[in-house]
Amino acid sequence: MSMKILMLTWEYPPRVVGGIARVVYDLSKTLIKDGHDVTVVTYKDGDAPYFEDDKGVKVYRVDNYMINPNNFIDWIMQLNFNLIAKANEIMEKEGKFDVIHAHDWLVAYAAKTLKNSYNIPIVATIHATESGRNSGIHDETQRYINDTEWMLTYESSEVIVNSNYMKNELQRLFGLPYEKINVVPNGVNLNLFSGIERDYNFRRKYAMDNEKIILFMGRLVYEKGVQHLIAAMPKILNGYHDSKLIICGKGGMIDELKAQVQALGISQKVYFAGYMYGKDVQRMYKAADVAVFPSTYEPFGIVALEAMLSENPIVVSDVGGLNEIVQHKENGMKSYAGNPNSIADSILELLYDHKLCAEITKKAKNKVRNEYNWNKIAQDTHFAYQKAICQSMAEKQKRQLEQERAKKTKKAIKGENEITNLLNFRKRQAYA
Repeated sequence: MSMKILMLTWEYPPRVVGGIARVVYDLSKTLIKDGHDVTVVTYKDGDAPYFEDDKGVKVYRVDNYMINPNNFIDWIMQLNFNLIAKANEIMEKEGKFDVIHAHDWLVAYAAKTLKNSYNIPIVATIHATESGRNSGIHDETQRYINDTEWMLTYESSEVIVNSNYMKNELQRLFGLPYEKINVVPNGVNLNLFSGIERDYNFRRKYAMDNEKIILFMGRLVYEKGVQHLIAAMPKILNGYHDSKLIICGKGGMIDELKAQVQALGISQKVYFAGYMYGKDVQRMYKAADVAVFPSTYEPFGIVALEAMLSENPIVVSDVGGLNEIVQHKENGMKSYAGNPNSIADSILELLYDHKLCAEITKKAKNKVRNEYNWNKIAQDTHFAYQKAICQSMAEKQKRQLEQERAKKTKKAIKGENEITNLLNFRKRQAYA
């Protein structure tokens, strides 16, 4: 059954902050192919158009207020007001949506307001939690975000997470019923590396031909664990001198990480490549010899799927979604989270054992194709939409029944009162 779906997200290409943009992009495109009507309302960044028909996906972008907010929380609240205004405008012209798909706490208030205004069920995807990112709640800003996450899950008919690890985390943090939480993994475009081979001229920008590239691709923030990978480099270089670490990404830790490299005296063997765009991402995966994702907190890890699809042997930490994707020495290597020695050992084993690399990359690519394709993910997501709509209809019918019962009860009480009044009147007449 075809549905009208409203996606609320604070990022959508070309604006890419984290993994949400890619998930919304690929999911929306696949839902369109399945015959659904998808509208995305998001933040306008840079020169992106206010409206775009993105191969069938209707994308509306909104500015934030010109008034400068006091902090990030205020900025998000202002954005939510504008998301609501745009969604109202769309529904006035095109009619109401069947379901609202809200992506993370950043759009929680817009989703809640639209739900209550139009009686549209919410399906929320929680991509990560504030508690998980920070190993607990330590200040009032974090508490506010944590409470907003709880509110979004409470207001949602169904909640989607991308791993069993996240399902357990949400149940523990927010007390959600297990049956309300749907595990739907993220996916990757299976054609991402079609026609892309190793480009040696591109590779020589970052390393010499004799050097093995150890690749990190991701945000430069604490929970991604790149500091532990840097700490592992002296041991790696001692075991395999012709290796070089290429760090792709941007984030608040950049200066701290550069200082760490300087202090270890390995500046010649670590290269900060900055944020990569477009085809350069695929070229870099193809140029690498080992891809490493040493996160200390990772709800899922799309980058791991990209590396596996690129036929790159991977090393991941044994946490979160990464721990579920990778089976040690079968389709990748695992290391203990936050342990540089363990990271170094896994990388060195791959650099020396070419047979192991070949076996791992073959099994990894097959696993991605079979388990993490967007066709299956879109169908599972659509099922969550159906459940949410059925619940909403059941709740509506329940309210109608309760209202009818209340009316009947009120009428019965009114009738009883009228009879009582009549009897009392006759008694007074008799006494008179």
